[in-house]
Amino acid sequence: MLKEIQNQIQAYSAQLIAVSKTKSNAQIMELYELGQRDFGENRVLELAEKYETLPKDIKWHFIGHLQTNKVKYLVPFVHLIHSVDRFKVLKEINKQALKEDKVINCLIQFHIAEESSKFGFDIQEAREMLESEAYQMMQNIRFVGVMGMGTFTDNMDQVRKEFQQLKSLFDELKINYFSTDDTFKEISMGMSGDYMLALEEGSTMVRIGTLLFGRR
Repeated sequence: MLKEIQNQIQAYSAQLIAVSKTKSNAQIMELYELGQRDFGENRVLELAEKYETLPKDIKWHFIGHLQTNKVKYLVPFVHLIHSVDRFKVLKEINKQALKEDKVINCLIQFHIAEESSKFGFDIQEAREMLESEAYQMMQNIRFVGVMGMGTFTDNMDQVRKEFQQLKSLFDELKINYFSTDDTFKEISMGMSGDYMLALEEGSTMVRIGTLLFGRR
């Protein structure tokens, strides 16, 4: 299954993030032995534990809602934080990264779903953040793209529109704020049930768990 999914994703020049939350080290190592190196987790302490015990060439992606008091545990090793969903958490990432003398790659999470339980910026909030003096002063974070989650629904037309919305948000930010920044290129969208749709609409990173590991 891994090779089949990898081939589909590579056909779109995108990247597979294997979502390994709640999965054992042994299950992760099965995919690792098949060549998978990018894994996504949504709980900070579980991720920190896995980092300590698993191979150090794994690139760890944090994809969950991030509490400010947990940021310090991630900063020493995280490859990419997908879920910057408010300015407060970005400030904390910058603060902790400064202590480690690191620059942390981040994605701006947008709220594109109809479900109120999902987190993320709207476009006005993102503009205000990117134009703020506080953001301009930050030296230890780097935005490399955007992230969003579609509505959990069987209505694929709706999900497609949401993915199209995220792509247009990416395009707006690229033109207006990151036009000279080659690293601002990622669109993290699509999961097990809708990743082909996401790829069709421009995703560069898909976050797949169930198809690779099976249901919890």
